[in-house]
Amino acid sequence: VGGYLLFSKYFYRKSLNLSSLKTTILESHLLIDIYRQHSLISQLIDELKPEGTQKYHCTGLSGSLRGVLSAILFGQVKKNQLVILDDKEQASYFYDDLCTLGLDTQALFFPSSYKRSVLYDKADPDNLIFRTDVLNRLAHGEGPFVIVTYPEALIEKVISSKALESNTLQIHKDERLSQEFVAEVLHSYGFERVDFVYEPGQYSIRGSLIDIFSFSNEDPYRIDFFGEEVESIRCFDIETQLSKKEFGRISIIPNIQGGFEKEKKVSLLEFIKTPTLILVHDLKFVIDKIDALFEQTLQKWLLKENNDNSFSVREQLIKGQQLLNDFARFKTIGIGSRSLFEEKKIFGFSSAPQPVFNKNFSLLGQNLCDNKEKGYRNVILFPNEKQIDRLKAIFKDNGQKADFEPMLNVLHEGFVDHDLKICCYTDHQIFERYHRFRMQENKPNRQAMSIKELNMLHPGDYVVHIDHGIGKFSGLVRMEVNGKMQEVIKLEFRDRDVIFVSIHSLHRISKYKGKDGTEPSISKLGSGAWQKLKNRTKAKVKDIARELILLYAKRKEEQGYTFSPDSYLQEELEASFIYEDTPDQMKATQAVKEDMQKAMPMDRLVCGDVGFGKTEVAIRAAFKAVSDSKQVAVLVPTTILALQHYKTFSERLSDFPVKVEYISRLRKSSDVTRIKKEIKEGKIDILIGTHRIVNKDLHFKDLGLLIVDEEQKFGVS
Repeated sequence: VGGYLLFSKYFYRKSLNLSSLKTTILESHLLIDIYRQHSLISQLIDELKPEGTQKYHCTGLSGSLRGVLSAILFGQVKKNQLVILDDKEQASYFYDDLCTLGLDTQALFFPSSYKRSVLYDKADPDNLIFRTDVLNRLAHGEGPFVIVTYPEALIEKVISSKALESNTLQIHKDERLSQEFVAEVLHSYGFERVDFVYEPGQYSIRGSLIDIFSFSNEDPYRIDFFGEEVESIRCFDIETQLSKKEFGRISIIPNIQGGFEKEKKVSLLEFIKTPTLILVHDLKFVIDKIDALFEQTLQKWLLKENNDNSFSVREQLIKGQQLLNDFARFKTIGIGSRSLFEEKKIFGFSSAPQPVFNKNFSLLGQNLCDNKEKGYRNVILFPNEKQIDRLKAIFKDNGQKADFEPMLNVLHEGFVDHDLKICCYTDHQIFERYHRFRMQENKPNRQAMSIKELNMLHPGDYVVHIDHGIGKFSGLVRMEVNGKMQEVIKLEFRDRDVIFVSIHSLHRISKYKGKDGTEPSISKLGSGAWQKLKNRTKAKVKDIARELILLYAKRKEEQGYTFSPDSYLQEELEASFIYEDTPDQMKATQAVKEDMQKAMPMDRLVCGDVGFGKTEVAIRAAFKAVSDSKQVAVLVPTTILALQHYKTFSERLSDFPVKVEYISRLRKSSDVTRIKKEIKEGKIDILIGTHRIVNKDLHFKDLGLLIVDEEQKFGVS
């Protein structure tokens, strides 16, 4: 009991008034402004302004300082920039840094056609869109741009700019153009005609409308004709079919990676027009990796084809030496430790990576004070203002006066610059949190299930119409509606009654989902049976609702425990989460904590797919309860899940004085007896277990929170 009292005292903290800790937050463009004045960068810019193919090398660049250099050079030297990193992860973080530094509209990511690094597997449609978009923008001179890439993307040859131009259909608003001509061109490009488009390489024609999903845009285009004149061009959302943006001119580009075998393919460097500035991290590594990938792919292709016809694959890939020869045409800057060229000039920067603090905030505070004494400027980058308050609260509780300037910016890696005497630290490295990079806004999981389901339906499949009941899908038919030919959905009901549904009423139809192996009873139109079934269902729903209302009325009358506001330890626990919170996760956590701080007992449901962070929300709620000396029960349906949650909770709370235990039928009887004794005495703070938790022989000393996982698996009672 004495130990438990000490434990309670350890957790007791007066709520911090963080409003007094507010300070001025630095503007995100400050880093760019500071580094523009760097003497070495100014000298490098002067060297780069004249035309030529000179080679330079910048040594001593640590962390995200490489991204800062790239952003400044792009702003000062008005030409395209190609940045080559060692692998996809490095390239993704570099691209993310450029977006953070204000180049989100000028930075382009050029990936491999394939999701994995193994070439000649199935191509990724999203990556094809990224590649096509980059080539299209470069070909039409919309730049300048910063293109970020890596060896797996560079090894694949691309269509030449001349061939791209001859295989691009340009459509302008108000131009005279026939639908038949557009359809003919799309067919020659290998586009597939479908009823509704939902992925690149498809088109559909409905009346005066042509929908085209080009490989150069993340959304499909809708072209509206008035006779033989293009009246309007817009892109639209696949799921809602609603327009998003209007265009005056668009480019329709086919799959430039999969087709055009007869066209000559070139390397990306050959496609890019000079003058272009190239920044490469480690050219020797890039060349060696491309050669290794070339041999690996060639061997795989020969085994797959089981013959010696390797000519086609050789024509699609480049070798390291060819890439090295292409570099000769460009002005190049090495930004790593090694170089292959004889440089005209070497620029030696003096910087170091961000120190590792292992979440030792006393050590961090001392480091910041030491930096200040040496005349260094401390800048810490945060993803949001809440994190600034968290760190300041930790310093205040530790009794340290750490001097730093916060900035709302998220670069990948911090650095210490000894030239300008700046220590630029990142919040996620301080808290050892995983930093996610943002990719271009292409939707990997398109939510076009209604259109996809419609395309996947076969005549004879059962569907449900909300107004008419269960019928059979009989395909799409063309019929005249208000003087225009349109495609409609044909549904067949009992006695061969038929109704036609407009594509604009898709939301009223859904695929029938019933018991496996049993056929449903088809509804009869005009009989009223479907309406009676809906009315009976509504009545049952009302009965359930009435019971719920009574339950909630009783809950309203109950007086629950009002939990205290967040302590500094709660802030520290949440800050130590290794991943960045998603907006939904933050919202759920805040809502749960607000419920716990009310007098009425909490009853909340947290829904989310596997891996979306529900367990982290539960851990934070459990910790809040334990902070107020209350016990927590976590009820799970299986013994495997009990053990899994025990490990997760124990790992997350290992830095805090919280005792976690689990109970299930697999535990020894001696362990169960001990757990029952300790839970009654209050020595266990969080107990995880199966239905064994609700047995009458198990008594909690002071239960404050119950968490039920996978509630649907326990049954209604």
